[in-house]
Amino acid sequence: QNGVMSGLMQMLLLKVSAHITEQLGMAPGGEFREAFKEASKVPFCKFHLGDRPIPVTFKRAIAALSFWQKVKLAWGLCFLSDPISKDDVEKCKQKDLLEQMMAEMIGEFPDLHRTIVSERDVYLTYMLKQAAKQIELPRASETEPRKYIPAVVVGVVGMGHVPGIEKNWNSDLNIQEIMSVPPPSASSKIFKFVIKATVFGLMGYGCYRIGQRTVQFILSMPAAQSYLQKLTEIRSQ
Repeated sequence: QNGVMSGLMQMLLLKVSAHITEQLGMAPGGEFREAFKEASKVPFCKFHLGDRPIPVTFKRAIAALSFWQKVKLAWGLCFLSDPISKDDVEKCKQKDLLEQMMAEMIGEFPDLHRTIVSERDVYLTYMLKQAAKQIELPRASETEPRKYIPAVVVGVVGMGHVPGIEKNWNSDLNIQEIMSVPPPSASSKIFKFVIKATVFGLMGYGCYRIGQRTVQFILSMPAAQSYLQKLTEIRSQ
């Protein structure tokens, strides 16, 4: 539904998620599940999924990477097998270490960081600001002055997004640009064509080989040989 490259990327990230779950005994995203459970206990509390849709993020991230960057990223995700402990997770909560990890990501995949982190910082900030708008109280009549009360908002986000949200909070934000999906590049089109041609070529060759072996097997059967011999005799007569 969302394209070959986006589908492959989702499969690789699911593999990473499974690896983390196996190492830690808990699935990534547990903080969001817990937030949903706690929000459901609060009367009149509204729960919003405030992140940018995954297909948009994936398509923009894939479009931002060059062919070799895609290969490098896919290779790294395919062979991810480093052990992860709960102590490692606790270390990631330290601000200095987290900033160092983010800096390494920027250095190796700057375009990926921009689409997956920086753009989502803007989107998350925009959604939080929308949720934090003052709430207008109902009025008894049109002549009564408008009264507002502040909204109470709890935002649950990944630690890596907190600095970006703080940075963007007082800015005028426009999310239209980061919601658009750029057209595929020439290299992406060629890569997609090669994959499709390879898949259909292998399927065609497989059907040919299966058909060939099936015909040979049928012809090797005694009943088929007897029938062909009788057919040959009839034709010769």
